[in-house]
Amino acid sequence: MPLFEHHVFVCHNIRPEGAPRPSCTADGKSELHTQLQQLSKAAGLGNTVRINKSGCLDQCEHGPTVVVYPEAVWYGHVKPEDAAEIVQEHLVNGRPVERLRLPDACINTKSCPHRG
Repeated sequence: MPLFEHHVFVCHNIRPEGAPRPSCTADGKSELHTQLQQLSKAAGLGNTVRINKSGCLDQCEHGPTVVVYPEAVWYGHVKPEDAAEIVQEHLVNGRPVERLRLPDACINTKSCPHRG
């Protein structure tokens, strides 16, 4: 099996109702994950891209959150309808989708302006 060129993690964390931070998926189904998987396979990336559900990525205020490695590109507020653009632009063409990209200042920090 060839090495993966990209590894994509899609936050699938579910928090209880009333939790102080939001959930990336409320229903546990993650249509976003399914769309990314199906579209990457349709693009012929089945052997070079791995799409995984992940637990909490600690970017709850930006959710649903997706991170793509090895570039460590973080995407926030991703909707299922954004999946085609991520697959085509980032995974096929190698260009991150800037409109969905989280600012570096919001990753791994407690002082992000989006956190309450």
